[in-house]
Amino acid sequence: MSSPNPIPVALLGVATAVPANVLTQDEAKGLARRLFGHRTSAFERLAPVFDNAGIAKRHIVRPVEWYEAEHGWKNRNAVYLEAAENLYVEAARKVLDLAGLAATDVDGLVTVSTTGIATPSLEARVAGRMGFRNDVERVPIFGLGCAGGVTGLAAAARLAAAAPGRTILYVTVELCSTSIRLDKLSKANIVATALFGDGAAAVLLRSGGEGAIMFEGAGEILWPDTLGIMGWDVEDPGLGVIFDRSIPPFVEDNMERAVAQILDRIGLAKGDMDRFTCHPGGAKVVAALEQSLHLSEGTLDHERGVLRDYGNMSAPTVLFVLERLLAAGMPERTMLLALGPGFTVSGLTLRRA
Repeated sequence: MSSPNPIPVALLGVATAVPANVLTQDEAKGLARRLFGHRTSAFERLAPVFDNAGIAKRHIVRPVEWYEAEHGWKNRNAVYLEAAENLYVEAARKVLDLAGLAATDVDGLVTVSTTGIATPSLEARVAGRMGFRNDVERVPIFGLGCAGGVTGLAAAARLAAAAPGRTILYVTVELCSTSIRLDKLSKANIVATALFGDGAAAVLLRSGGEGAIMFEGAGEILWPDTLGIMGWDVEDPGLGVIFDRSIPPFVEDNMERAVAQILDRIGLAKGDMDRFTCHPGGAKVVAALEQSLHLSEGTLDHERGVLRDYGNMSAPTVLFVLERLLAAGMPERTMLLALGPGFTVSGLTLRRA
């Protein structure tokens, strides 16, 4: 199938940032055993998830001792605000430097984050440090979870396409580790300690000009009656993770049809894709994606590499994968995919100009 006319938006750069604290998977397993092992018999049954998660290490916003103490909403959110602002600035400055632009060149800001509450939103909080213009447009988005990496990028592309010459900075920051709680002995909370890491990613877009990578189109599929598959419970003393064990089989059963539906809306077909660039939510999810999309085992190599080195950072993770793909040499056309609360899948296609 021939390509439609692309959205006249070019990708100028992708950059990432992570906190300084590194936690190996062995250390994460030891931490979880100290937190939960003596209080629930479920821990030893779930312990193999640490060995089978495909994660070697991840970055977290606080030293490991912080996670061994009790924290309420106020303290958790204070940690979120401090770390999220710093990671926003680091990732944003990196991508601006990469593109040879200044903060004053930016016309619009799209920010995605779901792991804390920021009002005013993150881009407003860092505007002075960054040096953004006082007339910059701001679009903060909350509640997208892991799908936010792609959905937010699509929103930024649409904002850029509103007028020629617009430059849009998209930043997503997620601090999943701040949701680890001592009081919640759920299986999902224990599994989260095996998977979650923290990080940020920034993308710079410009409309109406030439670029090496161009946007084509985007779409989402929301499945009805699936609210309990993934998300957050808003509780005292913090967010409570919702992670259903049905996620990998659900992906395997439904992803191919959803991708076909999104591509059909864009005017493309699965055969037009040279590569799928996916959010690696976990080792089983990556395997389920390969199965559903009829990809050879091991095809999603950059996804496994990011999962190994950073864990699941929620929304930014798929952009860490895109960064690696661009460094390795992006094929003619790729489709970014991410799954998140809703339950939903978000897709976006890019092509080399």
